[in-house]
Amino acid sequence: MKILRSWREQKVMLKQRFSILMDMDFEFAEGQREKMMERLSKKLQKNRAELDILFEELQTY
Repeated sequence: MKILRSWREQKVMLKQRFSILMDMDFEFAEGQREKMMERLSKKLQKNRAELDILFEELQTY
């Protein structure tokens, strides 16, 4: 996946699309990105593949 948008832009777009998301849902320490992805997966009720597709879609807007 080619990343065209900054992480900040992606967070804003996701928060607009899913009103249940908050800034704290996107927090992660260095090397703990997977924990954040698991948290998003649970909160949005999407599996990892669906999350990956969602992040890819953000690059096309």
